[in-house]
Amino acid sequence: MTTTAPRLGTALARLLILAAALLGTLLAGAAPASAHAALTGSDPRDGAVVATAPKEVNLTFSEQVAMSDDSIRVLDPAGRRADTGEMRDLCSGSVVRYGVELRAGLPDGTYTVAWQTVSADSHPISGAFTFSIGAPSTTSVALPDRTAGGGLVGTLYGIARYVSYAGFAILVGGGAFVLACWPRGASVRPVQQTVVRGWLTLTGATLVMLLLRNPYTGSGELSDAFDLAGLKAVLETKTGAALTSRLLLLGAAALFVAVLFGAYARRTDPKERKDLAFGLGIGGTVVAAGIAGTWALAEHASTGIQPGIAMPVDILHLLAVAAWLGGLTVLLVSLYKVPSVDRSAIERFSKVAFGSVAVLAATGLYQSWRQVGSWSALTGTRYGQLLLVKIGLMCVLIGIAWISRRWTQRLADPKPAEEAEESAVEEADETEQASAEKPDETAETEAADPERAAQLARQRAAVATARRKRERDADPERAGLRRSVLTEAAVAVVLLAVTTVLTSTEPGRTEEEAGRGTAASGPAAVPDRPVDIRLPFDTGGVDGKGVVRLSLDPGRTGANALHLFVERPNGKPLDVPEIKVALTLEAKDVGPLPVAPDRIQTGHWSASGVQIPMPGEWRIQVTVRTSEIDQTTIEKNVKIG
Repeated sequence: MTTTAPRLGTALARLLILAAALLGTLLAGAAPASAHAALTGSDPRDGAVVATAPKEVNLTFSEQVAMSDDSIRVLDPAGRRADTGEMRDLCSGSVVRYGVELRAGLPDGTYTVAWQTVSADSHPISGAFTFSIGAPSTTSVALPDRTAGGGLVGTLYGIARYVSYAGFAILVGGGAFVLACWPRGASVRPVQQTVVRGWLTLTGATLVMLLLRNPYTGSGELSDAFDLAGLKAVLETKTGAALTSRLLLLGAAALFVAVLFGAYARRTDPKERKDLAFGLGIGGTVVAAGIAGTWALAEHASTGIQPGIAMPVDILHLLAVAAWLGGLTVLLVSLYKVPSVDRSAIERFSKVAFGSVAVLAATGLYQSWRQVGSWSALTGTRYGQLLLVKIGLMCVLIGIAWISRRWTQRLADPKPAEEAEESAVEEADETEQASAEKPDETAETEAADPERAAQLARQRAAVATARRKRERDADPERAGLRRSVLTEAAVAVVLLAVTTVLTSTEPGRTEEEAGRGTAASGPAAVPDRPVDIRLPFDTGGVDGKGVVRLSLDPGRTGANALHLFVERPNGKPLDVPEIKVALTLEAKDVGPLPVAPDRIQTGHWSASGVQIPMPGEWRIQVTVRTSEIDQTTIEKNVKIG
């Protein structure tokens, strides 16, 4: 049977155009992006008409959010601020509620409430609604037509997110392909260039995201990307810490790449090469898992239900994606640029890809349950619909991979096509030899006529290119494999786009809960007996007096969410350099169990998954440091059932 190899230019152009069109459609449909947290209730409610002016306006969210003094603005019918500008924290247990006080003596009419904040999984959210005092009236306030995270900055940030995923896959998957499948590829220049470009892509995209983070979650103005004060504020957030950690880990990854394509590629002794490969494999896995962990730390996996399980699962999912799609990219480059790629390497990658698909299926099933939660959310929410698209693309990708595996099995047996390959090589040699006849005459011609010399150089380059193409196309099985791998890579481009959109879309479980909360007559009920205590402190230094409000929810054995609010004596938030918590159960000689909360915003610290191993009378110790030398430890006993 004769198999015709595809024309690279035509086939690649068509597939990339199709992939780019689908990618553009997906990204265009992604805006405005929703996030993990959602507004579940408000008082007054949207469209409500109240007889007298309320003392305050409060908003209830599905999960923790980072609020500032300007996060909630109430505007009167003339567009003037009707609130005092002082944010009030009304959180209790798992109920996340914030409010602002209204000025006294407000006239009747329609008021606009505009809010903007950042959810715990790093995505900005915003919205607006109206209520009326006495009776509805005309208003000069126009509701914002651009949501947080939208506009040019939102588009650029979304592109950087997509590019960072692609760079991570190529960097990690390419390195794994060389070490596990094709060690000889460490000395092949096209492979080296591909992996290095993956590192450069991920590093550049991470820097862009770090610079755009401030305008992305705030003003939306591109010029604010270089605001040093805003950048400093970003670095103090969980997302800023994750992006900074990613840059530090990429420094270690650069060392890994240098050793892989340097010392390892030059090793000739089998034992030394094996020992170095083992070290690179262990070190590379640790660095790759760390980089993947920066996504898990700052996005959906770190919030919601079961974060302690979801974060390791998310890391495994990302590593499996990289091993498959990144390795696929390097294989595609090798098949087109290096005709002599070992058949055994292709067979080994086929096994790696199969294992990656198995891991993706297991971790993807768990993530789907965690983020969707019900059949109605799977079909009735945007997240669920995108997830169905992703599942469909995965099925297509697996089908194409199965075809590639069939081509790989054919490659395992020697074929008569090798004779055709040898014939093609000999023919190219004869052509090249004919062009090189009479070297003395050629040298004299080149010296006398530079234009003729350039023409001869182009001819020699064309002959060399033709020779490589004939070598590449002489094997029909290899041509079929290239065609299927190219198709697989094109589908993978779209699949990665869907994944990127999913990470910035409100999960179906949250969307349904938000819908129920909005439809209900009030906000969600407070759960059973959360631990809420107040701990006054005095470190003795300047600005050393205040109160720590501690909330441990649900206040029973197992995983708990811890929130700490540090306030001045007048109730305003107090920013402290450090705060630590320790839990001790003296009756059972358990503890102290240290807890290191993360800073969410000024005066607000939190930690998820705080484990209480058994019920009893627990002593909660809180250490507050207000300066380099001033700190104090305060404690209180609470009963946890």
